[in-house]
Amino acid sequence: MNSQPIMSVKFYAAIFGALLLLTLSTAGVAFIDLGGDLNALVAVTIAIVKALLVILYFMHARHSSSLTWVFAGAGFFWLAILVVFTLTDVLTRG
Repeated sequence: MNSQPIMSVKFYAAIFGALLLLTLSTAGVAFIDLGGDLNALVAVTIAIVKALLVILYFMHARHSSSLTWVFAGAGFFWLAILVVFTLTDVLTRG
């Protein structure tokens, strides 16, 4: 049985606070016109950071085995395939 490091409640509260701040920053960026597609790029970047925080700390992937990292990477690879195929469909329309 694997021995997982014990994280304190204060640490989880700090991660939760960071997630709340990132959510507020996403909402704040939505009201600022950055021009072009930069708003979407900033929002997606913040969403990726939030997803990484959730996966690494709340889903305990940071201290998991290599097999867990392989499956998490496979999930992201599959997501990238889906995004690329969706973009090729949308961008090639007349």
